[in-house]
Amino acid sequence: MLEFFRTNRDFLEPYEPPRPDGFYSERFWREQLSRHRRAFEAGTAILLFMFAKEASSRVVGQLSFTGIVRGAAQMCYLGYALAEAEQGKGYMTEALREAIRYMFEEQNLHRIMANFMPTNQRSNNVLRRLGFAIEGYARDYLLIKGEWRDHVLSSITNPSWQPED
Repeated sequence: MLEFFRTNRDFLEPYEPPRPDGFYSERFWREQLSRHRRAFEAGTAILLFMFAKEASSRVVGQLSFTGIVRGAAQMCYLGYALAEAEQGKGYMTEALREAIRYMFEEQNLHRIMANFMPTNQRSNNVLRRLGFAIEGYARDYLLIKGEWRDHVLSSITNPSWQPED
């Protein structure tokens, strides 16, 4: 993960909130992965990694399902990032399609929400391709590069959702 974020720092920075101190250090990522494991065990988040087909140890992307809420909501937020060198090859669509299937069928969630900046046409395209519907527009939604940025709000719902016995 560290190498992924170091290599793609300039490419990803315009779309992501400010990184905490030490983000680009091995120590940070050891602690971060431990936090993600605890969140997975608690059922509040799932972080998935995408690996290069030709070099299975090289991370080329990540998918995160965070803020998992059960009870009456049965929902979560989706975030994702793909290496600059892998853009436009269909990898994110393929990975998200399978990850959404997992979240709906195995985790039995009803709703996945994904938000993106209006200028991020690639995110808009991939989410529409996967069936996400635009639900609204949030002004000043996230602090990105020192400025509050508007975001388009979208979601997809699970048409086969059934309450657990």
